[in-house]
Amino acid sequence: MDKIDRALLADLESRIPHGKVRTRFAPSPTGYMHIGNLRTAIYTYLISKSQGGTFILRIEDTDQTRFVEGATEVIYRSLKRAGLRHDEGPDVGGPVGPYIQSERKGVYGDYARLLVERGAAYFCFCDKSEHNDEDAPQKHECSCPDLSREEIEARLAAGEPYAIRQKMPREGSTTFTDAVFGEITVENKELEDQILLKRDGLPTYNFANVIDDHLMGITHVVRGTEYLSSAPKYNLLYQAFGWDVPTYVHCSPVMRDAQHKMSKRNGDPSYEDLLNEGYLSDAIVNYVALLGWSPGGEQEIYSLDELTKIFNIGGLSKSPAIFDKAKLSFINSEYIKKLTPDEFLAEAEPYIRQAVKNPALDPALIAPLLQQRCEVLSEIPEKLTFFDELPEYSPELYVHKKMKTTVESSLETLKDLRPIIEKVEIWDAEHIHAALFAYIEKKELKNGFVLWPLRTALSGEPVSPGGGVELCHILGKEESLRRIDKGIELLSK
Repeated sequence: MDKIDRALLADLESRIPHGKVRTRFAPSPTGYMHIGNLRTAIYTYLISKSQGGTFILRIEDTDQTRFVEGATEVIYRSLKRAGLRHDEGPDVGGPVGPYIQSERKGVYGDYARLLVERGAAYFCFCDKSEHNDEDAPQKHECSCPDLSREEIEARLAAGEPYAIRQKMPREGSTTFTDAVFGEITVENKELEDQILLKRDGLPTYNFANVIDDHLMGITHVVRGTEYLSSAPKYNLLYQAFGWDVPTYVHCSPVMRDAQHKMSKRNGDPSYEDLLNEGYLSDAIVNYVALLGWSPGGEQEIYSLDELTKIFNIGGLSKSPAIFDKAKLSFINSEYIKKLTPDEFLAEAEPYIRQAVKNPALDPALIAPLLQQRCEVLSEIPEKLTFFDELPEYSPELYVHKKMKTTVESSLETLKDLRPIIEKVEIWDAEHIHAALFAYIEKKELKNGFVLWPLRTALSGEPVSPGGGVELCHILGKEESLRRIDKGIELLSK
């Protein structure tokens, strides 16, 4: 049998940190961060940080068929934008590296052969066409577990290719405890002799996970319920090695609706998609943290620091969580309202410039009109199209039952306002406001009776951010007068 590098294994074991909560987020570099993956990262981070522990990033890239160029950078960027700073990882280093699985492939073979030595695994020489790989549905059966030591040695010496399979017990049952679902028992006869080391020498996902989690001192493993069925196999591996089993935290799926899981393939948004749609990262993290976890009480808005202080595994639900974009939008609107004016301007300016191409129109004047009026930043452009060009509109837009305006009254109002606005010498909101409200007071009119026709003439829209004063200020005197003239002409027909 191939020799085991026991000195290497002893060195790896000596480096394992102890005495502290250690969690890992271990994504595959597939090109995007889907919502379920982001939630796993959030819970993994919160479990660690709520207990003063260490949060680790590990890249699981042994399945090269799924590898996407540049995907690792997407993972780094996504975690940084979400505020989930890892303490150890490929880009920051740490005591138990390397943190990219493909760079650790020399380790797995020694551990697989150690299991063979202990009778918990066996060499499988079956031709690939004669047995199933780890993804196959039917159970693997062959005579390889019964080969004599002499025959095994002879076939290895002849260079015959092989896989190493876990040798499952055929009788009894395996019980494991999950922090969310409690105690679960599986009959051993249901367990597949899963492949640990493939014929190309690379480990399977399940085997590499156990080895890396042990060597990195991982105390809590957070993953989806689709891995519940694999937990007994993991436990048997831990037992065969004589290692402590970490705390399992299996999370129910995030669903698009009651029947369907969220999937990028089906058009459901990834984390970066939501950012590009105009959702704030802090709002996304807040909402996703509440998908399947409850802190108790009525509060819904939590910063990441606040989540860290209150998070506990006991709040995780066994039931699937349904992704509700309307709820996310509400939470996002609350975050938008809490931004400082400068912060909101920085977030909103790219969206303002999508609609307002005129360089003379200042985004710093437009932004304050929007902060309390939008749930998602991507709504901004459609609210501002009238700034660059006044749309065609009907005279009926001037008729407003509540404001008691008619086509005739609006025409009279615009005719009265035009010379007043033209006489404003200092063109700012304060002086425009003073001139308009002096007219309103003098005529003893309701504010809306005067300002509705003015706003309509300036925007040509049934609804617009800002009223007559703000729109006059932003558009400038010349453009404001031009639009008022156009309103007078329309109403005079």
